[in-house]
Amino acid sequence: MKLDSKYFDSIRVSSKRQSATKETRAPLCQWKGCDKPGAHKAPKGRGRDGEFFHFCMDHVRQYNQEYNYFEGMSDTEVSNFRKDALTGHRPTWKTGANAWAHGTRDEGRTAEAAARVQATARAPRKARSSRTQTSTFRRQLKPLEQKSLRVLDLSDEATPQDIKTRFKELVKIHHPDANGGDSRSEEKLREILQAYNYLKQSGLA
Repeated sequence: MKLDSKYFDSIRVSSKRQSATKETRAPLCQWKGCDKPGAHKAPKGRGRDGEFFHFCMDHVRQYNQEYNYFEGMSDTEVSNFRKDALTGHRPTWKTGANAWAHGTRDEGRTAEAAARVQATARAPRKARSSRTQTSTFRRQLKPLEQKSLRVLDLSDEATPQDIKTRFKELVKIHHPDANGGDSRSEEKLREILQAYNYLKQSGLA
């Protein structure tokens, strides 16, 4: 191809136009007082998924260092969020759960419960025995929750306040400063911390 060909000239002009268009399309950095091109995206935060700021390289690094997705959330909300994140924040049920378990037949269940109450009211009451029998509600705990309570020397009926109080007591007892740096105390303290953190994440503490 000749250098003075009209086709050669058109190719060169076209490439310049494309590069100029790309440069004009690049947004300015949204950092206050910065006039550099903002070619890098940064998320706007929780609740604004899919929305981004446009920063230059220097300011996107600074933004990322200071960015905290969980800002404004309590420890309990953060723990629940991380727990739900394991299932993609989708509702889950135990293996073998049926329609009664997750509320898809609430109306039928309510009607059945009302019928049972009426039947109980019509049934003759038995005489009370001399021994007072108190029915206690026993919550269903997972094996790891039970194990964590055992580490803290607590029963399955321990309340959140019981767990917190016992945790503080055990930390004081097994802290290395109180035991001359004994490695066994450090190991026991590590188990106590793991057990308490698990109970806290499970909502029991």
